Amino acid sequence: MTGTLVNVVAIVLGSTIGLFLHKKLPKNIIETVFQVLGVFTLFLGMKMALEGKEILLIVLSLVLGAITGEGLKMDIYLEKTSEWFKNRFKFKNTRFTEGFITASLLYCIGAMAILGSIEEGMGMEPNLLYTKSVMDGFSSVALAAGLGLGVMFSIIPLFIYQASITLLAAILGDFFPPHIISELTSVGGVLLIGLGFTILEIKKIKIFNLLPALIYIVIFSYLFV
Repeated sequence: MTGTLVNVVAIVLGSTIGLFLHKKLPKNIIETVFQVLGVFTLFLGMKMALEGKEILLIVLSLVLGAITGEGLKMDIYLEKTSEWFKNRFKFKNTRFTEGFITASLLYCIGAMAILGSIEEGMGMEPNLLYTKSVMDGFSSVALAAGLGLGVMFSIIPLFIYQASITLLAAILGDFFPPHIISELTSVGGVLLIGLGFTILEIKKIKIFNLLPALIYIVIFSYLFV
C-alpha cells in the first residue's frame, strides 16, 4: 500500500498549500488556474478515450452505466455523504461538496490509478503511483485553491479505491489483461472529458452517475473481446 499512502500524503500536502494560497491569491488568478486544470482534464480525457478499440462496447457501457447510475441515484448519495462530512466537522466552505466530488473523480478515474495499484499488488515497485502522486499533488494545489477543503477529503474514496485494487491484484494475480485495461481506460477518458466540461462550467454532467460504465466495460470485454 506504499504507493497509495504516498498518493494520499501528496494530496494532503497539495491541498494544504492550495488552501493557504486561496487566502492569498487574487480571485482572477485562481479562476485562471482552475480553467487551465479544466482544459488539461479535457486533454487527458481525450488522450485516454482514444485508447479504446471496441467502440460499440464503450457506447453500450456508457449508456447502461448512465441508466444504472441514474436509477440508483448515485450522485445524490455522494452529495449526502459529502454534506455529512461538511456538517459533521462544521466546515463553512460553500464549495465543499463540489471540491470533494471533483477531486474524487479526477484522482480515481484513469489508467494510472488502476495500473499503478495492480503493479503494487503484483509485488513490483509502485513507480506509476509515485508518478501519479506527483501529478495529483500539483493538481490538488489548484483544486483546493479554487474549491476549498473538500479536495483534501477526496483521499478517503481514493484510498478505498486504490487499496481495493491492490488487494485484488495481490490475491488474484494479473486479473486485468491488456485489452481490458485499454477499454477501461477509454471509458474512463470519456468520463474525464465530461468532468472537464463540468470544471470549465460549459455543461454540468452527472459524472458520478456514469461510474457503473467502468464495471460494464470490464464485463463486456471479458465476454466479447
